Amino acid sequence: MATRKTITFNDAAKPIRKPITKFGGQPVWLEVAQWPLSRELGVPMRFIGQIAIPPEQFPEGGGKVAYIFMTDTDDYVDGTWEPNGGENAVIVQPAEDADPPIVEVSADATGPTIQRYVKALFSKKLKPKDVELSVELSDEYEPDFIPDDEKEPHTDKQLQEYWDAIQGNKIGGAPAFIQYDEYPDREGSWRLLLQLDSCAVPFHLNFGDAGIGHVFVDGPVTKARLLWQCS
Repeated sequence: MATRKTITFNDAAKPIRKPITKFGGQPVWLEVAQWPLSRELGVPMRFIGQIAIPPEQFPEGGGKVAYIFMTDTDDYVDGTWEPNGGENAVIVQPAEDADPPIVEVSADATGPTIQRYVKALFSKKLKPKDVELSVELSDEYEPDFIPDDEKEPHTDKQLQEYWDAIQGNKIGGAPAFIQYDEYPDREGSWRLLLQLDSCAVPFHLNFGDAGIGHVFVDGPVTKARLLWQCS
């Protein structure tokens, strides 16, 4: 059985200024800010959240924070789902222990953040509102990951039970791939750090049609990548 930390979101009562796990607001950098820029547009990516890497699940990552970003502007940009496409980025700090970012970065400490759409006065249109959310993390067990090439002996019922068990917003555990097994590359031993279901979060995430996003870290937790799949 694998261990996971199930995420419950709560609107933050005030800005969070500590390097703890949270979503939205502004990053709380451990070191000098490294705000990623869109490879195509050159503009700051949108901050999704930061994960204080739990040492009980990732012993090599104790004391580190992963900052998650994705390009999200009024201008359409292709390839935000690709882990190395330059339209999303995960910054790991402390920086001296991490691989260099895969995109150009700015020293700006603040920038665009996640939003939800709310009703506007005297208008039928919804308007975007910046949000910041704290989290509650609940330790749970779930099945170990079943690769595609090991699914054949399992019945449809078993696979459905497995799929249901690995769903949700969580830290660690088995990735719920919608399409096929996919990792940032063929090198190293990638582990799931974060899973976000765009249909089950209290903010807007453009992961396509009912998409699920996955953040992976390598063995020594020196680099991290984001990818997402949709139906």
